[in-house]
Amino acid sequence: MQFPQMLRVRQKFNNPRVNDIPGEVETQLRSLSLGQKVRPGQTVAITVGSRGIANIEQITKAIVLHFRSLGAVPFIVPAMGSHGGGTAEGQRAIVEGYGITEATMGCEIRASMETVIVDQTPHGVPVHFDKHAFGADHVVVAGRVKPHTNFVGEIESGLHKMMLIGLGKHNGAKIYHRAITDYNWYDIVTSVGERVLKKCKVICGVGIVENAFDETALVAAVPPETFLQREKELLVLAKQWMPRLPFDDVHLLIIDEIGKNISGTGMDTNVIGRKYNDHKATERDQTRVRTIFVRSLTKATKGNATGIGMAEFTNRRTAEAVDRKITAINAITGGHAPAAAIPIWYDTDREVLENAFPTIGLPEPPEARVIQISNTLHLAEVLVSTAYRPELERRSDLEVMGPPAELAFDAAGNLFPVAAH
Repeated sequence: MQFPQMLRVRQKFNNPRVNDIPGEVETQLRSLSLGQKVRPGQTVAITVGSRGIANIEQITKAIVLHFRSLGAVPFIVPAMGSHGGGTAEGQRAIVEGYGITEATMGCEIRASMETVIVDQTPHGVPVHFDKHAFGADHVVVAGRVKPHTNFVGEIESGLHKMMLIGLGKHNGAKIYHRAITDYNWYDIVTSVGERVLKKCKVICGVGIVENAFDETALVAAVPPETFLQREKELLVLAKQWMPRLPFDDVHLLIIDEIGKNISGTGMDTNVIGRKYNDHKATERDQTRVRTIFVRSLTKATKGNATGIGMAEFTNRRTAEAVDRKITAINAITGGHAPAAAIPIWYDTDREVLENAFPTIGLPEPPEARVIQISNTLHLAEVLVSTAYRPELERRSDLEVMGPPAELAFDAAGNLFPVAAH
């Protein structure tokens, strides 16, 4: 089969960036005058989630240092629902994999899957909260604010979701995802958030927004009384700054890697355009991709392949790298079992492409609209087929990096990743 030729393209994104991350975290926290509430010797639980947040080690260390400067005793709480296989050891391993260890932070990591039921929502849903965080004198809710991969609204993924799913651990995540099936996301996330803020001694939030280059664009310390309004504002910025595919219409999307450190759904549905349906774009999706080929799992995802069920094709090495138990726990907890389904797979990438191209419709492979990306988080440089050349010539935000080249395979018949071209 003759494959399309590809062009390397660099995207020009809006690029706000925080240069002095520890300094900005300290400035933000100092602006809240937390020393008026924190007494020497009091404990402060600081959340760390499972997402691959840029500079999370620096941000967390700066939060720890601020509270130590107030004479408090900070500690880290892994706050990630059912991730890490739904075990305390697995969740500790995830945060340590980000460089957040007791040695680097200078404080304890207290990991547990046990929760305390602190209240219930008006819907009758019990509100779960991590037992170590509940036992602290104060809680800092730190997390990235970004568009959610499934839910749409003024609040999506951020501080409220951290209070809901992250600190709710596996027990909370299970019941909340079930509740969202009967009620709407906004009602559940805000009602749980309201109960947590009232009952769980949250002293502040630290909202993080990233730019399209996976860099820290903004850090905001948020007092509890403004969580809702401030998170809405941060989400607007996150949507403006998030990375996107260079073109909306795609016959075949080749993704070098997916994983929980990339997105809650392995590959961000806000990027691939399958936010409302696993296997095709709807009228509400801006991006329209016909066929997806996933080439590997990230090392950091530790076999959790949640989201792979959105792809039509994969290869043997990816299928064999899936930890079926961990993936099933995550997909079922999230209330979406198909996310764990294994696509059609072949031994090599070449075989995958030979079988994937006939599924895209009438275009022959050399004329197909193909995009290859590293993952849905890193989209600054991508490969696009020459079918996009007429549009490329009209786009000032896209820079072609060289002449067209054939799709490159190694000796085993597997594609080279975007980063290796």
